[in-house]
Amino acid sequence: MKNLSHEITQRIRQIARPVKIMHVCGSHEHTIMQHGLRSLLPPEVEVVAGPGCPVCCVPSREIDECLQLAEQGITITTFGDMLRVPGSKSSLQEARENGADVRVVYGINNAVEIAKKIDNEVAFMAAGFETTAPTTASELLAGPPENFSILSCHRLIPPALEFLIESGEVNLNALIEPGHVSTIIGSRPYVPFSEKYGIPQVIAGFNPIDILMAVYMILRQLKENKAVVENEYKRVVKEEGNEKAQQVLGEVFDIVSREWRGFPQIPQSVYEIRSQFAEFDARKKFSIQVKEVKEAPTGCICGPILRGVARPEECSLFKKECHPLNPIGACMVSKEGTCQIAYRYGSL
Repeated sequence: MKNLSHEITQRIRQIARPVKIMHVCGSHEHTIMQHGLRSLLPPEVEVVAGPGCPVCCVPSREIDECLQLAEQGITITTFGDMLRVPGSKSSLQEARENGADVRVVYGINNAVEIAKKIDNEVAFMAAGFETTAPTTASELLAGPPENFSILSCHRLIPPALEFLIESGEVNLNALIEPGHVSTIIGSRPYVPFSEKYGIPQVIAGFNPIDILMAVYMILRQLKENKAVVENEYKRVVKEEGNEKAQQVLGEVFDIVSREWRGFPQIPQSVYEIRSQFAEFDARKKFSIQVKEVKEAPTGCICGPILRGVARPEECSLFKKECHPLNPIGACMVSKEGTCQIAYRYGSL
């Protein structure tokens, strides 16, 4: 492994040129930081983290919606990382400490089981990208109990990428695409970015060799004046993706425009439950509405970090007021969050 990584880095150095590569996967950032991969790259090759943490991308508005449900006495179920993600004024963790029935589950199936066992309305806060959305869709198709509903916070990666490219804020030149998401959607949704914007792209796996190979493949494309989608993760990702999962998603969800944390409204970027499943859509079932929203705590720069224009070390709160035991911003909450990863592994 060591000899192989050395050979790849040598090849990278031979064809290196100024380039800004963005990845959009918390697992990629974890591997990069844990193994110090940025320190192995020549200085002109910059790899930046984008909105790759599904928990971090949930905006304050959707946390506030869930808090409204809790205030109505509804049992809230969600993943553990969601509890400390800040809303406008509070979090689910604080709501639980104040008496709300908020329960941590490992998946939507656990939430359904809770609904079957208790005599109360149960809402599942469903966060995640295209990777986890099919499990939500499958449970709805299976017919959950009447006292069960879903607050869909599922998001799509390709629309966020197009938004970042179009904005020009990051000035990115290439993309390392996420392996997990790509197992579901395949490689085809990324093709327009190469064709329209001339951006080289590589779908990558999650070990250090995968990521170093992705960087090398991008530099090779630039050297050959090419811009295509290459698949480094062929052992898992197929061009067509998981067509069964895609079918299930199409049956259950419409795709709508909505804001992300740190982003304005991104066109066609969020999965919303279709009208035929309205009885299980918490937004419609309980008529929740959030009007005024404060996006980030004072001093927090999670927005720029999620957009890839800032690093955690640039935040005045990082490692001071904000740390994993006291996360002020969403990027410090999850193990996939850029700030928590930077806290654990330093600045490599």
